[in-house]
Amino acid sequence: MTDILVAKDVSKTYFDTVEKDNVVALQGLSLSVRANEFVSVIGPSGCGKSTFLRIVAGLDRPTSGEILVSGNKVTGPGADRGMVFQEYALLPWKTTEANIEFGLRLKGMDKAQRQQITQRFVDLVGLTGFEKKYPHQLSGGMRQRAAVARVLANNPTVLLMDEPFAAVDAMTRQHLQEELTAITTLERTTVLFITHAIEEAVFLSDRVVALSGRPGRIVADLVIDLPRPRKWEEVVRDERFAAYRDQLTQSIHANGHDKSVPT
Repeated sequence: MTDILVAKDVSKTYFDTVEKDNVVALQGLSLSVRANEFVSVIGPSGCGKSTFLRIVAGLDRPTSGEILVSGNKVTGPGADRGMVFQEYALLPWKTTEANIEFGLRLKGMDKAQRQQITQRFVDLVGLTGFEKKYPHQLSGGMRQRAAVARVLANNPTVLLMDEPFAAVDAMTRQHLQEELTAITTLERTTVLFITHAIEEAVFLSDRVVALSGRPGRIVADLVIDLPRPRKWEEVVRDERFAAYRDQLTQSIHANGHDKSVPT
């Protein structure tokens, strides 16, 4: 299967204005993500997970190394990468459907096609009946569904997600995780997902890449062999789930991790 996203020996050093010193956030990080693959990156706080995602998104530049998407070097943001943030990032003055179609409008797509694509993704993420609602009228889970729909409607080559469910309650988080696995499987979406929660990473992913404490470097790259579609009540009964979780936990703890990171 074709590698869609490739990171080659990526390192990042920045100047810490508090410590008044250079900080190495990432060191020699190399990985690849194949077409239709869901890869999660986990690790302790401050290990460079979000920094790496920002570099992939073209929002930051590596000190050394490079990122390739479909063989093209990343030099800045691009339509081939769609990003979902923890904070939803919806436009508060636009309705659900207007937020979802926003990128399609910028592309100059005609109204009929915009409406067709928008309604498809409204239905896909379970927001049917909420098309005319504004972000402040939606729950946190609904706002994140709208954010996911907006990105997917633009058909990116790679979906980038930075701890998108961290701000919602535990029950909503599980529902969103199940919905995300169903949607990305149906849409055959290539995903790079950042989280600090090991169980979330195992549940969602085809592969989980674990980073060490700062400077972030890869200490584990584990294939997750669990059947899809996935439901929490079924996955947690699979003995492989606990084995994957424990293996990743041990890898992180053995490489400069404090015990505060949740599983």
